[in-house]
Amino acid sequence: MSTNSGIPGLIVLCQPNESKSCGACCGLYNYVDSSRTSLTLRLRARTRRFRENVKSREDIEKYARETIATEDFQKRYEVIYCCEYLGFLDDEEKRVGCLLHPQQNNGVDLRDVSFYGRELCAGHLCPSHYFISSSQAQILIKIIDDWYLYGLCITDIDLVKTYFGLLADRLGEELKPRIFDNKELCSIAYRYFSWKIDWPFRSPDANRLGKYYFDGSQYMISHIDYEKFGREISKFNSIFL
Repeated sequence: MSTNSGIPGLIVLCQPNESKSCGACCGLYNYVDSSRTSLTLRLRARTRRFRENVKSREDIEKYARETIATEDFQKRYEVIYCCEYLGFLDDEEKRVGCLLHPQQNNGVDLRDVSFYGRELCAGHLCPSHYFISSSQAQILIKIIDDWYLYGLCITDIDLVKTYFGLLADRLGEELKPRIFDNKELCSIAYRYFSWKIDWPFRSPDANRLGKYYFDGSQYMISHIDYEKFGREISKFNSIFL
């Protein structure tokens, strides 16, 4: 499990282990078509193009030009950048990440050519690192071995914290990661988090990422109008959003 964050004890959620990773900060889920199939094909093509054509820093411009010309870069939110250097890091396509990272280029750091630049890319940690507890993060890492679902869940702070909070309230104590060494418990929890992808009541017309939408200047939360349906606010509201 990666803890190379510069902050003692802090787990790096972007690349927690060899079986999954998250690329949400690179705009992975910001394409209008952010389905698993679409993103897999997009990342696969980029990775192949990069590995076949980028042999030195001078080749990067051609790679970027061809990638932008070939792909559909239509976004959900125009203000959120979708990085063209995000691809698969391994042949098994289990981990997404930066194709410019020094670990992908024999120690040479090429991230200075990216939109955000090397310093920001290297130093950024998303809010989940600070708001999801270490034990909750460790449990989620145990439960999900799938880059697509993992990235969607680890960045949905309320979904994670509310779920584990409800379980802790019922049990009278915070859950410990070792409990989820039990495969049956892992399977039950996995079904819950899988609703992030296949929730049967989701609206096909809602062009937003989970509960969030963007009003042009800041993130906003799309609330449920309980009054419209004559209902009290559900104790599961943070999950339903």
